[in-house]
Amino acid sequence: MVLKSMDMDIRKLILVLFLLALVFGVAESFDYHESDLASEESLWDLYERWRSQHTVSRDLEEKQKRFNVFKENLKHIHKVNQMDKPYKLKLNKYADMTNHEFMSTRSSKVSHYRMLHGPRQMTDFRHYKTDNLPPSIDWRTKGAVTGIKDQGKCGSCWAFSTVVAVEGINKIKTGELVTLSEQELVDCDKENQGCEGGLMEQAFQFIKQSDGITTENYYPYRAKDESCDSSKLNGPVVIIDGYEMVPEKDEKALM
Repeated sequence: MVLKSMDMDIRKLILVLFLLALVFGVAESFDYHESDLASEESLWDLYERWRSQHTVSRDLEEKQKRFNVFKENLKHIHKVNQMDKPYKLKLNKYADMTNHEFMSTRSSKVSHYRMLHGPRQMTDFRHYKTDNLPPSIDWRTKGAVTGIKDQGKCGSCWAFSTVVAVEGINKIKTGELVTLSEQELVDCDKENQGCEGGLMEQAFQFIKQSDGITTENYYPYRAKDESCDSSKLNGPVVIIDGYEMVPEKDEKALM
Protein backbone atom coordinates (compact mmCIF):
# COMPACT_ATOMS: atom_id res chain seq x y z
CA MET A 1 0.00 0.00 0.00
CA VAL A 2 1.37 3.40 -0.98
CA LEU A 3 0.01 6.54 0.63
CA LYS A 4 0.63 9.74 -1.35
CA SER A 5 0.83 12.87 0.80
CA MET A 6 1.81 16.53 1.00
CA ASP A 7 0.52 18.75 -1.79
CA MET A 8 1.73 22.32 -2.11
CA ASP A 9 -1.11 23.85 -0.08
CA ILE A 10 -0.21 22.12 3.19
CA ARG A 11 3.53 21.45 3.13
CA LYS A 12 4.21 24.17 5.68
CA LEU A 13 2.50 22.07 8.35
CA ILE A 14 5.43 19.67 8.24
CA LEU A 15 7.75 22.30 9.65
CA VAL A 16 5.18 23.40 12.22
CA LEU A 17 4.86 19.85 13.46
CA PHE A 18 8.54 19.04 13.58
CA LEU A 19 9.35 22.26 15.41
CA LEU A 20 6.75 21.35 18.02
CA ALA A 21 7.69 17.69 18.30
CA LEU A 22 8.61 16.55 21.77
CA VAL A 23 10.82 13.44 21.55
CA PHE A 24 12.62 13.25 24.83
CA GLY A 25 10.64 10.15 25.67
CA VAL A 26 7.81 10.95 28.05
CA ALA A 27 7.39 7.41 29.29
CA GLU A 28 4.63 5.42 30.96
CA SER A 29 3.44 7.44 33.95
CA PHE A 30 2.95 6.39 37.57
CA ASP A 31 0.23 7.89 39.76
CA TYR A 32 0.66 9.04 43.34
CA HIS A 33 -1.79 10.26 45.97
CA GLU A 34 -1.71 12.85 48.74
CA SER A 35 -1.36 10.08 51.32
CA ASP A 36 1.94 9.05 49.69
CA LEU A 37 3.42 12.40 50.73
CA ALA A 38 2.43 12.13 54.38
CA SER A 39 5.65 10.68 55.80
CA GLU A 40 9.12 9.41 55.00
CA GLU A 41 7.80 5.87 55.32
CA SER A 42 4.99 6.44 52.82
CA LEU A 43 7.45 8.09 50.43
CA TRP A 44 9.74 5.06 50.65
CA ASP A 45 6.77 2.83 49.92
CA LEU A 46 5.88 4.95 46.90
CA TYR A 47 9.48 4.79 45.68
CA GLU A 48 9.54 1.00 46.01
CA ARG A 49 6.29 0.69 44.06
CA TRP A 50 7.68 2.99 41.39
CA ARG A 51 10.91 0.93 41.18
CA SER A 52 8.89 -2.26 40.88
CA GLN A 53 6.78 -0.92 38.02
CA HIS A 54 9.81 0.31 36.07
CA THR A 55 12.10 -2.60 37.04
CA VAL A 56 14.77 -0.25 38.39
CA SER A 57 17.53 -2.10 40.23
CA ARG A 58 19.66 -0.21 42.80
CA ASP A 59 22.15 -1.33 45.45
CA LEU A 60 21.52 -0.09 49.00
CA GLU A 61 23.85 2.92 48.87
CA GLU A 62 22.68 3.99 45.43
CA LYS A 63 19.05 3.50 46.42
CA GLN A 64 19.32 6.10 49.19
CA LYS A 65 20.80 8.65 46.79
CA ARG A 66 18.15 7.92 44.19
CA PHE A 67 15.41 8.14 46.78
CA ASN A 68 16.60 11.66 47.63
CA VAL A 69 16.41 12.63 43.95
CA PHE A 70 13.02 10.95 43.65
CA LYS A 71 11.67 13.00 46.57
CA GLU A 72 12.88 16.27 45.05
CA ASN A 73 11.35 15.43 41.68
CA LEU A 74 8.10 14.42 43.36
CA LYS A 75 8.09 17.70 45.30
CA HIS A 76 8.45 19.61 42.03
CA ILE A 77 5.69 17.58 40.36
CA HIS A 78 3.33 18.11 43.27
CA LYS A 79 4.06 21.85 43.41
CA VAL A 80 3.40 22.32 39.70
CA ASN A 81 0.20 20.30 39.89
CA GLN A 82 -1.12 22.67 42.57
CA MET A 83 -0.82 25.57 40.14
CA ASP A 84 -3.41 26.63 37.62
CA LYS A 85 -1.67 25.02 34.67
CA PRO A 86 -3.33 23.57 31.54
CA TYR A 87 -1.45 20.30 32.16
CA LYS A 88 -0.54 17.92 34.98
CA LEU A 89 2.81 16.26 35.66
CA LYS A 90 3.28 12.62 36.64
CA LEU A 91 6.09 10.33 37.70
CA ASN A 92 7.70 8.59 34.74
CA LYS A 93 10.61 6.18 34.47
CA TYR A 94 13.14 9.02 34.83
CA ALA A 95 11.82 10.10 38.24
CA ASP A 96 15.00 9.25 40.19
CA MET A 97 17.36 10.94 37.71
CA THR A 98 18.63 14.49 38.21
CA ASN A 99 17.96 17.02 35.48
CA HIS A 100 21.68 17.05 34.66
CA GLU A 101 21.72 13.28 34.22
CA PHE A 102 18.65 13.34 32.02
CA MET A 103 19.94 16.15 29.81
CA SER A 104 23.41 14.63 29.47
CA THR A 105 22.00 11.42 27.99
CA ARG A 106 18.84 12.58 26.23
CA SER A 107 19.25 16.19 25.16
CA SER A 108 19.03 17.25 21.53
CA LYS A 109 22.09 17.03 19.29
CA VAL A 110 20.51 19.09 16.53
CA SER A 111 22.23 22.35 17.53
CA HIS A 112 25.60 20.55 17.64
CA TYR A 113 24.98 19.02 14.22
CA ARG A 114 23.77 22.37 12.85
CA MET A 115 27.02 24.05 13.89
CA LEU A 116 29.00 21.42 12.00
CA HIS A 117 26.96 21.87 8.82
CA GLY A 118 26.40 25.62 8.89
CA PRO A 119 23.14 27.59 8.59
CA ARG A 120 20.19 25.78 7.10
CA GLN A 121 19.57 26.35 3.42
CA MET A 122 16.24 28.07 2.86
CA THR A 123 13.77 26.73 0.31
CA ASP A 124 11.02 28.54 -1.54
CA PHE A 125 8.13 29.35 0.78
CA ARG A 126 4.72 30.01 -0.73
CA HIS A 127 2.36 29.96 2.23
CA TYR A 128 2.13 33.47 3.61
CA LYS A 129 -1.67 33.58 3.43
CA THR A 130 -2.97 34.10 6.97
CA ASP A 131 -6.61 35.11 6.42
CA ASN A 132 -9.51 33.57 8.35
CA LEU A 133 -7.39 31.73 10.88
CA PRO A 134 -9.11 29.95 13.79
CA PRO A 135 -8.16 31.20 17.28
CA SER A 136 -6.43 27.87 17.96
CA ILE A 137 -5.98 24.39 16.55
CA ASP A 138 -4.93 21.16 18.24
CA TRP A 139 -3.96 18.44 15.79
CA ARG A 140 -4.16 15.85 18.56
CA THR A 141 -7.93 16.31 18.80
CA LYS A 142 -8.13 15.90 15.03
CA GLY A 143 -6.34 12.56 15.18
CA ALA A 144 -3.22 13.76 13.37
CA VAL A 145 -0.68 12.93 16.10
CA THR A 146 0.46 9.42 17.00
CA GLY A 147 1.03 8.25 20.58
CA ILE A 148 3.94 9.24 22.81
CA LYS A 149 7.26 7.71 21.77
CA ASP A 150 10.59 7.27 23.57
CA GLN A 151 13.86 7.85 21.71
CA GLY A 152 15.89 6.29 24.55
CA LYS A 153 19.62 6.97 24.86
CA CYS A 154 19.95 7.71 21.17
CA GLY A 155 20.41 11.19 19.70
CA SER A 156 17.68 10.57 17.16
CA CYS A 157 15.40 13.52 17.93
CA TRP A 158 15.89 14.66 14.32
CA ALA A 159 14.38 11.36 13.11
CA PHE A 160 11.42 11.58 15.51
CA SER A 161 10.76 15.20 14.51
CA THR A 162 10.82 14.27 10.84
CA VAL A 163 8.58 11.25 11.29
CA VAL A 164 5.94 13.03 13.39
CA ALA A 165 5.67 15.71 10.70
CA VAL A 166 5.18 13.17 7.93
CA GLU A 167 2.70 11.18 10.04
CA GLY A 168 0.68 14.34 10.64
CA ILE A 169 0.65 15.59 7.07
CA ASN A 170 -0.25 12.13 5.80
CA LYS A 171 -3.26 12.02 8.15
CA ILE A 172 -4.35 15.52 7.12
CA LYS A 173 -4.03 14.65 3.44
CA THR A 174 -5.32 11.05 3.34
CA GLY A 175 -7.39 10.70 6.51
CA GLU A 176 -5.27 7.77 7.72
CA LEU A 177 -2.87 8.01 10.69
CA VAL A 178 0.06 5.65 10.10
CA THR A 179 2.89 5.23 12.63
CA LEU A 180 6.16 5.46 10.71
CA SER A 181 9.71 4.19 11.27
CA GLU A 182 12.33 6.38 12.95
CA GLN A 183 14.74 3.44 12.82
CA GLU A 184 14.76 3.50 9.03
CA LEU A 185 16.10 7.04 9.18
CA VAL A 186 18.62 6.20 11.92
CA ASP A 187 19.98 3.22 9.97
CA CYS A 188 19.61 4.20 6.35
CA ASP A 189 19.88 8.00 6.03
CA LYS A 190 23.64 8.34 5.54
CA GLU A 191 23.52 12.14 5.22
CA ASN A 192 22.70 12.13 8.93
CA GLN A 193 24.56 10.30 11.69
CA GLY A 194 21.99 8.13 13.43
CA CYS A 195 22.23 8.33 17.21
CA GLU A 196 24.96 10.95 16.91
CA GLY A 197 22.57 13.53 15.50
CA GLY A 198 21.12 14.83 12.28
CA LEU A 199 19.00 17.45 10.57
CA MET A 200 15.34 17.25 9.68
CA GLU A 201 15.66 18.76 6.21
CA GLN A 202 18.19 16.08 5.24
CA ALA A 203 15.80 13.44 6.53
CA PHE A 204 12.92 14.89 4.49
CA GLN A 205 15.18 14.78 1.45
CA PHE A 206 16.04 11.14 2.19
CA ILE A 207 12.35 10.21 2.36
CA LYS A 208 11.66 11.98 -0.92
CA GLN A 209 14.59 10.36 -2.72
CA SER A 210 13.79 6.93 -1.26
CA ASP A 211 10.21 7.06 -2.55
CA GLY A 212 8.82 7.05 0.96
CA ILE A 213 9.32 5.78 4.50
CA THR A 214 8.00 2.51 5.90
CA THR A 215 5.97 1.83 9.03
CA GLU A 216 7.09 1.38 12.63
CA ASN A 217 5.64 -2.14 12.70
CA TYR A 218 7.62 -3.14 9.63
CA TYR A 219 10.92 -1.53 10.75
CA PRO A 220 10.71 -1.21 14.59
CA TYR A 221 12.67 1.29 16.65
CA ARG A 222 15.79 -0.06 18.43
CA ALA A 223 17.27 3.14 19.97
CA LYS A 224 20.73 2.36 18.56
CA ASP A 225 22.68 2.53 15.32
CA GLU A 226 22.37 -0.60 13.21
CA SER A 227 23.08 -1.55 9.61
CA CYS A 228 20.43 -0.47 7.14
CA ASP A 229 18.04 -3.37 6.54
CA SER A 230 17.38 -2.84 2.84
CA SER A 231 14.79 -5.64 2.81
CA LYS A 232 12.59 -3.46 5.03
CA LEU A 233 12.61 -0.65 2.49
CA ASN A 234 10.27 -2.61 0.23
CA GLY A 235 7.46 -2.54 2.79
CA PRO A 236 4.42 -0.27 3.00
CA VAL A 237 5.37 3.38 2.74
CA VAL A 238 4.14 6.94 3.05
CA ILE A 239 5.46 9.20 0.30
CA ILE A 240 6.24 12.91 0.26
CA ASP A 241 7.15 14.94 -2.80
CA GLY A 242 9.09 17.72 -1.08
CA TYR A 243 9.24 20.08 1.87
CA GLU A 244 9.52 23.80 2.57
CA MET A 245 11.40 25.63 5.31
CA VAL A 246 9.39 28.10 7.37
CA PRO A 247 11.28 31.43 7.52
CA GLU A 248 12.92 32.02 10.89
CA LYS A 249 11.44 34.47 13.42
CA ASP A 250 8.25 34.84 11.40
CA GLU A 251 5.22 33.94 13.49
CA LYS A 252 2.72 34.57 10.70
CA ALA A 253 4.59 32.18 8.44
CA LEU A 254 3.93 29.41 10.96
CA MET A 255 0.22 29.86 10.42
